[in-house]
Amino acid sequence: MKVIIVSVPGGGKSTVLKFVKKKLPKAKIITAGDLFLEIARKKYGITNRDDLRKKLTIEQQRKIQEKVAEKISKMKAKILLVNTHVTIKTPYGFFSTLSEKTMRIMKPDLIVLLEFRPEDILARRLADKERKRDIESLEAIEEHQTINRNSAFDVATDTECPVKIIDLRFKEKKPFEQPKKGAEEIVKLIKLVTK
Repeated sequence: MKVIIVSVPGGGKSTVLKFVKKKLPKAKIITAGDLFLEIARKKYGITNRDDLRKKLTIEQQRKIQEKVAEKISKMKAKILLVNTHVTIKTPYGFFSTLSEKTMRIMKPDLIVLLEFRPEDILARRLADKERKRDIESLEAIEEHQTINRNSAFDVATDTECPVKIIDLRFKEKKPFEQPKKGAEEIVKLIKLVTK
């Protein structure tokens, strides 16, 4: 089973997937951005993930996305979880990283779209000292989530792939409440689909 896990940058996908891994230790988790960076480093000398969308042309990004999709399509695992984005914001505008072409190459069984409160996303981006995250207004973050939702359904319709939206737009009462809830929902969904 191949599941694409998406949200806006800085939403918390990686943290959610860490909690999924605790509950499903045999699941293989791959971050598409790491594969993308590996190819971009070799081909274009880019060394920072946050520079990918800023320094590569749309055509360069498109070609690398297809190579990443081909690598993912060849991966073998009973449960493969792909951490990626539906769209990314580039200097040219929003770019769909899950195009009909890449989806047909990867052949996922399911897309899981994680949605968070924009204020939580902004706080995570501000706290992330390891990355050069875009700092945007709450309205811009919400706009990106809306674009992701629409894009996910567009590509899912074209490729006959279901989309599950996991709404994590609640104020946490204790640390990691959102990622734990997200992981719980993903695990339930995987168990439902694989039984």
